Amino acid sequence: MKILITGITGLLGNHLAREFAKVGEIHGLKRPSSQLRLLGKFAEDIHWHEGDINDYQSLIKIFDGMDLIIHAAGLVSFDPKEEKKLLKVNCHGTANVVNAMLEGGPKKLIYISSVAALGRSPELRVIDENHKWAESDWNTPYAISKYLGELEIWRGVQEGLQAIVVNPSILLGKISDKRSSSSIYNYVQEKNKYYPLGTINYIDTRDAAKITLQLFQKETWNERFILNKESISYKKFLEKMAYRMGKTPPTKPLKRPFLKIALFGLWVKRLFSPSKNPLNRQTAAIAQQNFEFDNRKINQLLDFDYTELEETFCWALNEK
Repeated sequence: MKILITGITGLLGNHLAREFAKVGEIHGLKRPSSQLRLLGKFAEDIHWHEGDINDYQSLIKIFDGMDLIIHAAGLVSFDPKEEKKLLKVNCHGTANVVNAMLEGGPKKLIYISSVAALGRSPELRVIDENHKWAESDWNTPYAISKYLGELEIWRGVQEGLQAIVVNPSILLGKISDKRSSSSIYNYVQEKNKYYPLGTINYIDTRDAAKITLQLFQKETWNERFILNKESISYKKFLEKMAYRMGKTPPTKPLKRPFLKIALFGLWVKRLFSPSKNPLNRQTAAIAQQNFEFDNRKINQLLDFDYTELEETFCWALNEK
């Protein structure tokens, strides 16, 4: 079986490549400027194709002869200035993937979405796969772009594709990965004092890749699955991380009524994101809320043995 992965050089994409290599021949889509660092020596075992999801004609040629497409390419940004770019990559790029498959490519697709695509609303704190998207101030431009990307996937299903959609929560990778979600470790390393009052939903990146493979092997076509180990308070999450690092954990809660927006925004920016990808007031406010992404559907189907958070931190910090 020939499997082509878009976004193969990314945080989750490189783990998907390693997992799916167990069941097929891995092909990777990359741009000339793509960095292969996260793949390490495994990059030598991949059949490479130069192209871009925003170059429709390149996809037509590359998809020919493939048996499965894993669409993991996407842009993660919370910069208001990149709203158009988010739509171009996450929505229009996904439409190109779907259309290229419909035109003559393979008819089986795995789409790596995000829990953000499920939407959030103030009156609902537990969100599962049946949650209906609604306009809300809690939905960031990134969330909207991923939601619209999913609509393209379901359009493709109506026109003849078979698809599995997975919605990962925050993906915990290695600190050396230097990706936006892995930069959360820097906050504790820098001995910052504050923690938000909300909850964090997370999953080990390796677990997300393993679950995705199992869903494929079970042929769970035309369904959506939340990938989330658990929802815990930021306080507890940061304490566990600090313990593993041998650092002092944040001890002061961020109480918004008494906190200047500038300080609050700075905290979230440093916690989640490199300087080139600043977060805004909207995302900072979300970090103060208690949202839980329900993982019961996956648990009932797979009975998956998740990696414990402490073990994830050991791996992330290169301790083993």
